[in-house]
Amino acid sequence: MLGSDIGIDLGTSSVLIYIRGQGIVLKEPSVVAIDRNTNEVIAVGEKARKMLGKAPSNINVVRPLREGVISDYNVTELMLRHFIKQVIGKSSRRPRIAVCVPSEVTEVEKKAVKDATKDAGAREVFVIEEPIAAAIGSGIDITRACGSMIVDIGGGTTDIAVISLGGAVVKSSLKIAGDNFDEVIIRYVRKKYNILIGEKTAEELKVNVGTVYKRSAPVNMDIRGRNLVTGLPNVVNITSEEIYEALKEPASMILETIHKVLEKTPPELAADIYERGIVLTGGGALIYGLDKVIKEETGINAVLAEDALSCVAIGTGQYIAYNNKFESARNSFLQKITQLLKWR
Repeated sequence: MLGSDIGIDLGTSSVLIYIRGQGIVLKEPSVVAIDRNTNEVIAVGEKARKMLGKAPSNINVVRPLREGVISDYNVTELMLRHFIKQVIGKSSRRPRIAVCVPSEVTEVEKKAVKDATKDAGAREVFVIEEPIAAAIGSGIDITRACGSMIVDIGGGTTDIAVISLGGAVVKSSLKIAGDNFDEVIIRYVRKKYNILIGEKTAEELKVNVGTVYKRSAPVNMDIRGRNLVTGLPNVVNITSEEIYEALKEPASMILETIHKVLEKTPPELAADIYERGIVLTGGGALIYGLDKVIKEETGINAVLAEDALSCVAIGTGQYIAYNNKFESARNSFLQKITQLLKWR
């Protein structure tokens, strides 16, 4: 594994790591548990996630990324160092690492990601925008002069881009995604039933009965939470129709942004998108009915990528090889142009 190229999908909810030739080798929640007294890391990833809402006062359970960017630099570095060490073992040579960021992050935020990855053990860092990574990971040849539209719904951000000739022609990023869906569900249950539920329960509701399109056969699920009136544990049954009502607002904001991106798309690329469809990636894209509601609202087919959860990590990992190939082709082209000019 010496000198391996690594791709990291540094997500608000999860970290996925891809190693060229091996595929996805790590998928862990972006959570770290720290002892408040000693400032030592107690657990990282799934072990830390299990402590959410259950840890005593001396343990601080942290999500070091918020809305797609680093909110706690030191904890992010510790988390990355832990995961990188876990996948490369005792290798003495530091790997080249590509890491993704939302499409509209600031240069300061981008530098923070790059620095944290370098400090965590990378010898060279490539920063790639999430929709570009998602497109590569879903099998789209982004080098072609052909429009492809990606809607990547992660934990902290939704990134929407029209891609052609290796770059984003039109793009937009909004801080409404999977985590926001969870927050909306928590607020809905609290308001309607006076029941307080945690992040894990909200996520289970989203996965099992969540929908942004009315189901022909509604489903339901029992959840447990704390009654805000009595202070006692309580059980309530939640239906998919209720979750549909809760998620209507965030879903409509994503649809509105898709509309805006399409409105700014050059006509020739818009024609390509109409013919090829919109590709959906990211964990948030798995919610029931998203493809149907996009087709209804835009008239364009929406297709869920084959491995929607892992597309960004796969594309990020493949980006280094893609970038090398692109640079090689570019340098070869420039050499030929230089030679032609000399002959003249």
